[in-house]
Amino acid sequence: MDDRIKRLSQVLVSYSCDIKPGEKVLISYEGESCKPLIKEIIKDVYSAGAWPYFEARDSTISREILLGCGEEQIEFMKDCQLEQMKGMDAYIAVRGGLNVSELADVPPAKLNLYNKGLRPVLDYRVNHTKWVVLRYPNYSMAQLANTSLEAFEDFYFKVCTLDYAKMSAAMDPLVALMNRTDRVRVTGKGTDISFSIKDIPAIKCDGERNIPDGEVYTAPVRDSLNGIISYNTMSEEQGFTFENIVFEIKDGKIIKASSNNNERINELLDTDENARYFGEFAIGVNPFVLHPMKDTLFDEKISGSIHLTPGAAYEDAFNGNKSAIHWDLVLIQRPDYGGGEIWFDDVLIRKDGIFVLPELFCLNPENLI
Repeated sequence: MDDRIKRLSQVLVSYSCDIKPGEKVLISYEGESCKPLIKEIIKDVYSAGAWPYFEARDSTISREILLGCGEEQIEFMKDCQLEQMKGMDAYIAVRGGLNVSELADVPPAKLNLYNKGLRPVLDYRVNHTKWVVLRYPNYSMAQLANTSLEAFEDFYFKVCTLDYAKMSAAMDPLVALMNRTDRVRVTGKGTDISFSIKDIPAIKCDGERNIPDGEVYTAPVRDSLNGIISYNTMSEEQGFTFENIVFEIKDGKIIKASSNNNERINELLDTDENARYFGEFAIGVNPFVLHPMKDTLFDEKISGSIHLTPGAAYEDAFNGNKSAIHWDLVLIQRPDYGGGEIWFDDVLIRKDGIFVLPELFCLNPENLI
């Protein structure tokens, strides 16, 4: 057994989910390659005195289900999955699928039906269990990262097993600053947006929910956002890769959206009445994640990035927006991606991806590695 797999399992079970005796843990996985990690997680859950359960997923099978699914079928699926989730204390999901575009040819109407129907399961898991979600290194991920599998594995285990306790402490000054901030302005190439985060809590993501981790999030006051944002990372959503995404926003709502597929992006944003409003604003700080690889769990943690998310807000940073979608879209502000600035109440806090306030120096890459 690779010692790196053992260490990662211990991070997931002991740190991320802090499993206690007698707890029930649902372990969800996809892909043959991640089975060694799944077995190690099961052993560690038993060692903690808890009870492991598992589910295996397969995107190729899900595709066949989705192609013919109907509303009554999805409603029953929701009832079954929600009942199972309500019995769990923790949820660990490991995704190692071979094709991130497996659902690309499923009609958007079917995907929207599925996402809306199953949203209560996701909401319960996020708000009422201890949970962590991660990808697992395989040839598909290495290809997305434009590297060999061996090189990607070295990167993956380094970023997934960093000192999250150190990162957590370094995040505290940013959390405190965001909690006393009203007005935010974000600028960059093709981007100038302003909004308020007043009285909406700032939450640090320090390895307890996603692996890899490294962001502090809140939400914009729902109707406060105005301006234009041009995202400079591509995003895989519902099996399709969106690129060159630009939103024009007025009073919190996306009034114009463009991308490499205007029809598809607008159909996605019309999933429900709140999908064109925003549910999250976050600042990425992971020093090991520097370039996008079309995987949200990595891309949203990129050092020197922000993400501004159409759709549902999290319960712990709630701005009133409920939606079936939650689409994390990333803007990198380092000089190699065009630069950019973040201002809080007319004070510059980060320029070209580097924090400029002394109390935030601890979050700059050289201080987190």
